Amino acid sequence: MSTKRDYYEVLGVSKTSTLEEIKSQYRKLALKFHPDRNKSQEAAEHFKEISEAYAVLSDTEKRRIYDQYGHSGVDGRYTTEDIFRGASSNFDDIFSDLLGRGGGFDSIFETFFGRGRGFGRFGTFGDFESRKGADLLYETDITLEDVLHGKKMDIQVQKNIECKVCKGSGCAAGTSKTKCNSCKGQGQLRQSRQMGFASFVTITPCAKCRGEGLVIEHPCKDCRGTGKVKGTKMISFEIPKGIVDGEYTILGEGEVIPNGINGDLIMRVHVKPHQKFKRDEADLYYDQNISIADAALGKEIIVPTLDGSEKVEVRAGTQPNEIIKLKGKGLPKQNSWGRGDLYIQFIVNIPKKLNDTQKKLLEEFKKTLDK
Repeated sequence: MSTKRDYYEVLGVSKTSTLEEIKSQYRKLALKFHPDRNKSQEAAEHFKEISEAYAVLSDTEKRRIYDQYGHSGVDGRYTTEDIFRGASSNFDDIFSDLLGRGGGFDSIFETFFGRGRGFGRFGTFGDFESRKGADLLYETDITLEDVLHGKKMDIQVQKNIECKVCKGSGCAAGTSKTKCNSCKGQGQLRQSRQMGFASFVTITPCAKCRGEGLVIEHPCKDCRGTGKVKGTKMISFEIPKGIVDGEYTILGEGEVIPNGINGDLIMRVHVKPHQKFKRDEADLYYDQNISIADAALGKEIIVPTLDGSEKVEVRAGTQPNEIIKLKGKGLPKQNSWGRGDLYIQFIVNIPKKLNDTQKKLLEEFKKTLDK
């Protein structure tokens, strides 16, 4: 289990905070703890912590994954460098104001990784490392009962799967990948230029092997050297209790590309309307018809719930559209403990037609009210 503190707690913001509110809060904290302004060791460590939190929460996609899976979702998908790569412009925007020119993303990167390293913008493998397979979309309908109990789904997804002939290597039978003769297996090309007394070295990814350092001389005929073929994969997906309509991400189950990051499988979940209950987040609402006599005299009745049947008391003198609450008989609360409530609204039925006996009785009843 991760020992990291919650990113929202680190920055002192809530899950409902806007990007501008998060940015404003980080600006205040960065001004206080930046190593150029605060030389204490505690300040430096805290600056790293708040910067990592801001790098995630200022990136829409990373924030979505963090909200759904927590630290495990982000750490399992991104390296620390990946996390900061997507937020470089956000840091530049803040630190160009706070610290002046040159105090932006370069300053953040140096704090975390030291000088001499970098991302794509610094001439390393950024273009290749950031390649990502296509996301896949799968839509499904579920019931309120599924929302109450949760549900395990096994779905078949049409996607690229490992070639069974070459077992994903991309190489023809009896062969293997060989060292790239263009980059000598380094995956990168170095070009040196002499400018006056200084020598500048430019490092670029090898285009022939796409930065891998290995090439396929004899590709598999079935997959044409990709190691993947079109097929069907069975994927298990756990519908969590309390789920609402929306899109949920299964990391890494999208399309696969060589030397890149797997795409994701996007589960678009729709909760079907229920015949009896209406839903408002974790709460449920049910309309119960009662007679005018039961409303006046009171009665014990049976009402439905998602868990079964429940006895409730219609108190004497119940008014039309009066509501009672059955505590804890709603749906599980998403990302929280406990369940919502079930609200029963009494619909008092007024007879449209009365027989002679009923009319006479009501007339007699009316006379007692007029006295």
